[in-house]
Amino acid sequence: MLAPQSHAADAITSPDWTLVAADGESVRLQDVVSARTTILLFWATWCPYCKALMPHLQSMQLEYGDKIQVLAINFRDDGDPVTFMKDNGYDFTLLLDGESVAELYGIWATPGVLIVDGDREIRFDLRALPPIDVPQKRATHRLKAAHRAPYWAAEIRKRLDTLVAAEKSSFNSENR
Repeated sequence: MLAPQSHAADAITSPDWTLVAADGESVRLQDVVSARTTILLFWATWCPYCKALMPHLQSMQLEYGDKIQVLAINFRDDGDPVTFMKDNGYDFTLLLDGESVAELYGIWATPGVLIVDGDREIRFDLRALPPIDVPQKRATHRLKAAHRAPYWAAEIRKRLDTLVAAEKSSFNSENR
């Protein structure tokens, strides 16, 4: 099990793994992560926090274009993740039956979010963020999710900005 990390100095190497995508193709982390910064989203269709965070991740994928990718690793779910993704217009790479991969990272709850760079170093872990309080003491999970998702998204975006800038700088240095 990997411990939650949030800072580049604390980065550890992600284990390699293979899962089956919704289209039936095998996806191996080592093969896809070398191309660009990768967000690993551990999620389920029933999770209100996932539902609140996913539109933010979709906007990041659109904003950053081919500089990032989102792997949506579905686990602990008895719903229909393919229909959910299609109905909500998400174009993440959907990976199914991700329980074993979630276990590798010690992710037991949804959403789990990790950012992995091209060297498979984990550069962000949502679990490492300090919690934020929701103003109402008896708030529903849906209300808590609505408050937390923008905060999480802002922190994810900060890390992406840093990683994408570093990759661009590294690319420019190599091509001089």
